[in-house]
Amino acid sequence: MNVVTRRALPDCWTKHPRAEGPLKTWYRLAKAFDWRTHQDIRDQFRSADFLADNRVVFDIAGNHYRLIVRVSYTYRQVLVKIVGTHAEYDRIDPVSI
Repeated sequence: MNVVTRRALPDCWTKHPRAEGPLKTWYRLAKAFDWRTHQDIRDQFRSADFLADNRVVFDIAGNHYRLIVRVSYTYRQVLVKIVGTHAEYDRIDPVSI
């Protein structure tokens, strides 16, 4: 998959250094696979949650961080919408991001 707007990832780990390793792992795995369906993502990331408009929420580092992306299965793109702590996630509406 082509991960678009990945700049949010290093922005997060600059603020939260513990997130660096898990986010780099997520990025490496996301780039390596060709997701065609929600099930493809679920097979790779068991804790992924699916929202409307092909948005996916990933638990990062044992659920200390949350990553929201929008997946375009047709164009093989993953658009990083937001990444932050679980507490930051609780303050937003993930469907409207």
